[in-house]
Amino acid sequence: MAAARAWVRLLSGKRLDLLNPTPFDWEDEDLAVGLARTYRWGGHSAWPLPLSVAQHSLFVLQLRRLRSPELKDARADLRELLHDADEGLLGFDSISPLKPFLGEAYHQLVERLQNAICVRYGLPAWTVKEKRIHKEADRVAAATEAVRVVGWTEEEVQRVLRIPYEPLTKDPLLPLYGGTAFEPWPPQVAAERFLAELRALIQTSSQPGRKKHEKSLT
Repeated sequence: MAAARAWVRLLSGKRLDLLNPTPFDWEDEDLAVGLARTYRWGGHSAWPLPLSVAQHSLFVLQLRRLRSPELKDARADLRELLHDADEGLLGFDSISPLKPFLGEAYHQLVERLQNAICVRYGLPAWTVKEKRIHKEADRVAAATEAVRVVGWTEEEVQRVLRIPYEPLTKDPLLPLYGGTAFEPWPPQVAAERFLAELRALIQTSSQPGRKKHEKSLT
């Protein structure tokens, strides 16, 4: 029998085997578009548009910057921006309570995608402190999205969703991009803004892992 494959054709024309990804299988633009077209909260929203993982990623990055300004490291910022990058390649963001039911094969698939992303972008491993700071920012973002985007009440966030954080009253992305607080962006806008941040962080970080692997292709 032929080996299992799960090919997807990307906007750039490259093709990615989701079951056997390599760090060379996508362009940065493909990742930005994938994240901008992948939606959180099962695609449900109280707004005309759902919230993209691209916008969520920028939200978490900015929130962590504001709450932990001492972490001034472009590679750490890049790791923060790309914390859900596998979802953009996969085109799927499972709600957290569903993940345990998706099985070991799904978790292995996600791990392979995450490993390819870490190698491509030279992402450092999380320290215990950094991981704790990240998880808090991610959970505060989730509480905020649940109330400001999806329509859960603050009481439901605590009791039903069991997220032990208060939702924000001010959108940390508003000073950067303008617009209406907490409003989901159109996919093209989300992709452009994510890609601009990704390119800026790549340029300002040393990226030793990425340079090494790019060099091997020449």
